[in-house]
Amino acid sequence: MAAEDKDCPDTRSRLSRREFIKIGSAATLASGLAPALAASAAATTNPETFPVANVADLASLKVDTPVTFTYPDESSPAVLVRLPHAAVGGVGPGNSIVAYSMLCTHKGCPVSYKPERKMLICPCHWSSFDPAKAGQMVIGQGSQALPQIGLRVQGNTIQAVSIEGLIYGRHANIL
Repeated sequence: MAAEDKDCPDTRSRLSRREFIKIGSAATLASGLAPALAASAAATTNPETFPVANVADLASLKVDTPVTFTYPDESSPAVLVRLPHAAVGGVGPGNSIVAYSMLCTHKGCPVSYKPERKMLICPCHWSSFDPAKAGQMVIGQGSQALPQIGLRVQGNTIQAVSIEGLIYGRHANIL
């Protein structure tokens, strides 16, 4: 040490082991909560507002006959199906009418409804999704369920009103 350092008292405070652990734990907790709090704040300050779109005439729907449309915009293919039984999130008679994004959650290939299997199937890698169970993946490489399009019946018209889940290849459903 230099001569002038010997005469200067140590101005640094020393942390006890207990204080160090408390500060370290608080910092770790704060860093883990920060992304969740930021996402929550973004969701409350910038909620997605979905358009209302007429999709099909209720009287014209046939069981197991898919109807294709786009939602929430022209670059988002979707499919509506009236199943022979009730479905999670279904509307209409027997809660049997559901709709999903057609973009597979694996690579974005367009799925199609196969009535003989009662499944939405991707032709690229054969991922299969169950439309009666909220688009849940049954088999394949899909990373999650297909995004389900929220529907409502307005008079005799089925309308798309929202989306649960993120459309493949997007950071937000509303561009």
